[in-house]
Amino acid sequence: MTRTGGVPSTRLRHWSCVASLVASLLAPGAAMANSADFVRSLWPDAQRAGVSRQAFEAAFASYNPIPQVIELTRKQPEFTQTVQQYVDKRVTAAQADKGRAMRGEWAQTLAGAQQRYGVQPEIVLAIWGMETNFGGFMGGNNTIHALATLTEKGYRPDYFRSELLTALRIVTDGHISANAMVGSWAGAMGHTQFMPSSFMRYAVDYNGDGRKDIWNSVPDALGSTANYLKSFGWRPGETWGYEIKLPNGFDFTAARSMDKAPLSQWQAMGISRASGRAFPRPDDVARLYMPAGAHGPAFLLLPNFDVIKRYNNSDSYALAVGHLADRILGGGPFVTPWPAGDYALNKAQRGELQALLGRAGFDVGTADGVVGPKTRAGVIAYQQARGLPADGYVSGLLLDRLKR
Repeated sequence: MTRTGGVPSTRLRHWSCVASLVASLLAPGAAMANSADFVRSLWPDAQRAGVSRQAFEAAFASYNPIPQVIELTRKQPEFTQTVQQYVDKRVTAAQADKGRAMRGEWAQTLAGAQQRYGVQPEIVLAIWGMETNFGGFMGGNNTIHALATLTEKGYRPDYFRSELLTALRIVTDGHISANAMVGSWAGAMGHTQFMPSSFMRYAVDYNGDGRKDIWNSVPDALGSTANYLKSFGWRPGETWGYEIKLPNGFDFTAARSMDKAPLSQWQAMGISRASGRAFPRPDDVARLYMPAGAHGPAFLLLPNFDVIKRYNNSDSYALAVGHLADRILGGGPFVTPWPAGDYALNKAQRGELQALLGRAGFDVGTADGVVGPKTRAGVIAYQQARGLPADGYVSGLLLDRLKR
């Protein structure tokens, strides 16, 4: 970045004082508080990573650990949402409407990104909507200070130290100033929430101004997201998956043994698209996904679904992205409704379900609240014995049934 025009003498004196302060913190043998020791210890690695002294001093001039960041590391609750709750909270008619408005506003950028990277506009828009509500909230933390806090306080220090050094290099390279590098408490940045390491590998200067600015340039952010997906094997012209209908008497045992198979093979088992339309490419390979068991929406997932998971390794996340993309294109809610009254189980409830199955004569191993292959096998055996669809799905509804 360049600066033009004169600099007021008061600002020169200010930055001279700042530089002297940080230099004193970095000086060997100085008496320092813990944070100052941390900053001093960081400089040699930062220097080896190509970070300039000017960028380093500016980044840490006002550094103090952020208490809220550490609080958030301690308050991450066990994930107790069903897939339905996760998707319904994030994919709404209003969000789809906003996505369609953004598709119109950024049509030229999205079309160019699709031509360059092969990723459909609706997928890029859906990720943008999921990550920051189309730029509505990109996180309120100074990224460098958040990453420094995590590193200094010993929360996954090797990982976050590496991300911190990379963030400092991004500032050195002139893409953004340290104060303008805002993001989440864990260091995800910009319109589509790149970690610094992902920024270095996949961010692009889409608008050609010499900077990769995913904070202030929507074209850079959208182009970078498309490039990210392309880099992980996005298949141009293919969707993420299809909502399907299972036939009566569906053979769940055979389906589990198939894992991935061509759509034509799934069709031979009686599966059809929920929309009533034909599969456009019967040779595409897909896997079966039943996030609510046999009584809720079911899907055949294509390879692009797993590419979306490279953004966030969660089936719930990838399903929400795919569904929001379809809604942006004008699609409606899922054809098959979610089962009423279902809920996710916490660890204690999973242990209770295992204990109840054990008392009923079905071997699930130790009632430790951890659902593994043995528990699922016990659930399947219970379902088969009771004449239920043997989908192996562990749910609140199953626990309620066992308690009756």
